[in-house]
Amino acid sequence: MSEASEAFQISVNGEGRSVEAGLSLQQLLEQLGLDVRKVAVERNEEIVPRSTYGAVKLLQGDALEIVHFIGGG
Repeated sequence: MSEASEAFQISVNGEGRSVEAGLSLQQLLEQLGLDVRKVAVERNEEIVPRSTYGAVKLLQGDALEIVHFIGGG
C-alpha cells in the first residue's frame, strides 16, 4: 500500500476531517475552495506563514484553525 493512499484524521476549525497522507496545507486549502491569499492558518496553536503553505505537510492529529477574510465596504 502506498503512502499516498493512506488517510488520517486532522481537525479543521474543531471538526474532524480525513485527509490523504502527504497532503500539504496549500492543497487542503484548495480542496476547501479557499483563496490562500485571503486566509490565515494556525496549526497546533502556531501561526503558519503564508509563504510556507505549500511546504507544510499535514500530519496525523494536526489541529488547524482557518480564518477567512471577507472584504466589504
